[in-house]
Amino acid sequence: MNAPVKFYQTGTFTVGNRLLAPEQRSVQASTERSNSLNSGHRACQGCGEALGARYAVDAAMRATHNQLIAANATGCLEVFSTPYPETSWQLPWIHSLFGNAAAVGTGIAAALKVKAIKGGNPNVRVIAQGGDGGTTDIGFGCLSGMFERNDDVLYICYDNEAYMNTGVQRSSATPPAARTATTMAVGPNPGANFGQGKNLPLIAMAHEIPYVATATVADLRDLEAKVEKAMSIHGARYLHVLVPCPLGWGSASHDTVRLARLARETGIFPVFEAEHGEITAVTKIRHRVPVDDYLKPQKRFAHLYTGAGQPEMLARIQADADKNIRRFKLLDEEGLVS
Repeated sequence: MNAPVKFYQTGTFTVGNRLLAPEQRSVQASTERSNSLNSGHRACQGCGEALGARYAVDAAMRATHNQLIAANATGCLEVFSTPYPETSWQLPWIHSLFGNAAAVGTGIAAALKVKAIKGGNPNVRVIAQGGDGGTTDIGFGCLSGMFERNDDVLYICYDNEAYMNTGVQRSSATPPAARTATTMAVGPNPGANFGQGKNLPLIAMAHEIPYVATATVADLRDLEAKVEKAMSIHGARYLHVLVPCPLGWGSASHDTVRLARLARETGIFPVFEAEHGEITAVTKIRHRVPVDDYLKPQKRFAHLYTGAGQPEMLARIQADADKNIRRFKLLDEEGLVS
């Protein structure tokens, strides 16, 4: 992992009273950023997906010297950025169906390969994008095929943990106990069931593709670095980004980055990198906190604290977080970051 750069950005490229070297600036802190996802889109206030996509795509543009084509699945990102006849995208961008962004990305990469053989530009790269619904559910088969063939595409999943664009229905990335329109907070086990769903980063690792990583919008420099690393590699690559959704999660719009950070600090969302099926780096937990700190600000978990609450369900969520901490070695032996 790159050494972290600590600085205060107050409208200038400053570190205390000193200028930050250009090569150390984030993509968004540079006047040369491409603004691939430009202003004027219709994302909700505090949308984690808009933030994550802006940083990820601009990082990919910088890594490829603006030689990039994007395929985008149906979903929130597509809907709020391209209300006909307008668009906020400033790069070659193709809207795929809900479930075939990976296949469309594969087709674009194949066409570029043929064009390069016939004298075309060999440096144009491809990314495919989708939400958790279009990735873990509807597009799962196309994505697995892309992995199995080792197609030269970076697939980025912006995970807000439900079908937010169509009314907040459960997806296979919805966490246990979460209330959605299809997992109501009723009955003896309210919310989404335990023991269901898919862990896409681990499934991607099982394909032993060249690169798999997770990231959150709480550490945008880490997100940029992982995108740039992914674009330095050829073959199938997968990046899974946690992007809190104020509307679907029932959280305050100003808490988006805070919740993403708490997801990591509780162990609920491990942040790591893997190459060819083996974990190569993890982001350690800086200050471990209980899952309550993450769950309470979200109305989708309010039923866990109403009346007598649901202590058994809370204990299971905490146990899952503890399992992640052990599995990914997110703490050192003393429970503190070394």
